[in-house]
Amino acid sequence: MSDSIQLLEELVNATGVSGFESEIREVIRRQLEPFTSIEIDNLGSIIAEKTGVAGEPRIMIAGHMDEIGLMTSFISKDGFVRFQPLGGWWDQVMLAQRVIVKGSKGDVPGVIGSKPPHLLSPEERKKVVEIKDMFIDIGASSDGEVREMGVRPGDPIVIDSPFTRMKKDNMLMGKAMDDRVGCAVFVEVIKRLKDVEHPNTVFGVGTVQEEVGLRGAKTSAEFIDPDVAFAAEVSIAGDTPGVRENEAQAKLGKGPAIVVLDGSLIPNIKLRDLVVQTAEENEIPHQFQAGTRGGTDAGRIHLHGIGVPSLVIGVPTRYIHSSIAVIDHSDFENTVKLMVEVIRRLDSDRVKNLRP
Repeated sequence: MSDSIQLLEELVNATGVSGFESEIREVIRRQLEPFTSIEIDNLGSIIAEKTGVAGEPRIMIAGHMDEIGLMTSFISKDGFVRFQPLGGWWDQVMLAQRVIVKGSKGDVPGVIGSKPPHLLSPEERKKVVEIKDMFIDIGASSDGEVREMGVRPGDPIVIDSPFTRMKKDNMLMGKAMDDRVGCAVFVEVIKRLKDVEHPNTVFGVGTVQEEVGLRGAKTSAEFIDPDVAFAAEVSIAGDTPGVRENEAQAKLGKGPAIVVLDGSLIPNIKLRDLVVQTAEENEIPHQFQAGTRGGTDAGRIHLHGIGVPSLVIGVPTRYIHSSIAVIDHSDFENTVKLMVEVIRRLDSDRVKNLRP
């Protein structure tokens, strides 16, 4: 198994819903502390600084640590757990999922349940079951037993869906690819810059609470004051049945997706063109993605101060915002390769020329 696949496995299997990212932070710290300086902002984002031959320009690569998840909100007298979503869930993908409640006495396994289909009326069967009608069964028969298990309101809940290599070796699946893939990208980029001259200082940032409002992006940008920023992200793959080509353009195995538009960012055009040119000159496969919904940390970072030239580069990913997602490892490797080559070009003069 390659080092980068091992890194992805460790990051995906670690748990960290929005506001509870400490496990991911420690993985990143362990990976990068030997050759970077590490800081933590007051919201919990981890910032790894890798100095090149010059202190400036300051290049920020952000991957958010949090995964979509749940939080315990109420315990019924008969021992069932009610919950609230953390991040954007589509209700239909949640039913019958195995979950882990991160209680005060350790992990508590459970399953998301609802009224059995055999008891639904014909009209009810046609409707999507809403989150408000779901519950988590942890095997308790009373609220007292739930307390004895160490579960209480406010506890985070994660989907139980481990990292798996599929039959075709380069195909990887697991929970939280959004955005442990982005975290793995900036970790690998910094590792590969260790023995490479680069005319700038690079900040790899694992941001917190992206899924609930791009919050860590704001505080970490304040800390760094970047000159250029990239969001290392997943990009919705449109290569599955039922998706029209114009709805999602990225395909697995075709390289990183350069995002030309999303709901939070129109990228800096000169930075976009530099990335495309770099990909072409280095024969790195790449593709484009455009959409008007959703947003990333770059949507918040590009508004920092008087403005930061920013761009999203995504690894095409199937089934994001569900219990399991699928990526092609070759896309990950080509994303890392592209970002390393771009960073080697971002000297002071080139960054100045990014301004309108």
